[in-house]
Amino acid sequence: MKFNYSNKVSKVILIGILIAALIVTSGCANKSTSSDNGSSPSETSGVSDADKAAESGELTLTDGFGREVTIPESVERVVCSGAGCLRYLVYLQAQDDVVGVDSLEKEESAFEGRPYALANPQLKDYPLIGEFRGKDDPEKIIAISPQVVLKTGTSGQSAATNGADADTLQNKTGIPVVMFPYGSLKNEEQKAEMYNSLRIMGQVVGKQERAEEVINYINATMQDLENRTADIPESERKTAYIGGVSMAGAHGIISTEPAYPPFLWVNANNVAAGMGAEHADIAKEALVDWDPEYIFIDIGTLQVGNEGAIGELKNDTSLSGLSAVKNKKVYGVIPYNYYSTNYESVLANAYFVGKVLYPDRFEDIDPEAKADEIYTFFLGKPVFSELNGQYDNLGFKSIPL
Repeated sequence: MKFNYSNKVSKVILIGILIAALIVTSGCANKSTSSDNGSSPSETSGVSDADKAAESGELTLTDGFGREVTIPESVERVVCSGAGCLRYLVYLQAQDDVVGVDSLEKEESAFEGRPYALANPQLKDYPLIGEFRGKDDPEKIIAISPQVVLKTGTSGQSAATNGADADTLQNKTGIPVVMFPYGSLKNEEQKAEMYNSLRIMGQVVGKQERAEEVINYINATMQDLENRTADIPESERKTAYIGGVSMAGAHGIISTEPAYPPFLWVNANNVAAGMGAEHADIAKEALVDWDPEYIFIDIGTLQVGNEGAIGELKNDTSLSGLSAVKNKKVYGVIPYNYYSTNYESVLANAYFVGKVLYPDRFEDIDPEAKADEIYTFFLGKPVFSELNGQYDNLGFKSIPL
């Protein structure tokens, strides 16, 4: 049989060409499929960063200062920076996510005015992330590898400045920083800020339902207080003054809150109301002129020494003629400003104030039991006795002068 070498080679070459063509065709098909799935520039131009983040197991949210921040979809390791930030995390029942704390959380003090710290003594044992009031140490934060830094804004700074602070920390650590204002319950605008901040934090740590529970509880409590006293005629509303209010430390009798929430919620007439909305230091002469029927003392004043505002009422002759002093209507309330506002203490104080001023409207309330109910909801533990004991048990009682 004669072997035709030329024909055999031709067939081999032809088969090779066909195989190559199939490979090229397959590659083009795969590329086309990839483009159809959105990977080509022309197809992906309309995909948002949030969509991309979701596809990669990430979440993009807007923080309290308008910054878009991309975080892991599931967050279990966080640090809290700034006054009050860790308190909110405890409110959301997410304190087990904490991996580091600032210097104030680690301090030992004879006076511990932060109920959330009393309920969570283990927080003192966590690694240090920097100094208190948001003075963070980026290297210390990096060393403990949180997934997210939660940070409260600095009061008095503009949104742009607070946002810039968050950007700086994020750039230095490479860790997402979610920042928000602390807010307050003094007016609707600040209350909206507070609630939005709780919701943002809840979104970060997967506690959205708990955030709504906290907001609803606050609203319901404020409404209950208002309902009890709303129909009291203006002429029958008691006049009252709050003195010795803590603000970045303990203070004496002239330290007050013109918009003291417990007075607002139980419809008392705050004699200092004309001093504005924020913390104020008044002249003693003004207090004498106002001569309120009732005086409440923030017992955090004991940290001043010489009994603080209480000592002044005992020993300052210019104050001895006050009606509240002569009629023994001076009462102690729990400190509520300690590394920003302890809202659970504010709410608890309001029930005691209401009980003192309008006992018939609060006859069903035992202020200490109510306080522990409130502390248990926010913190998981009834800490009133422990807290009050640090201040000579002067809270929620008449102060002897």
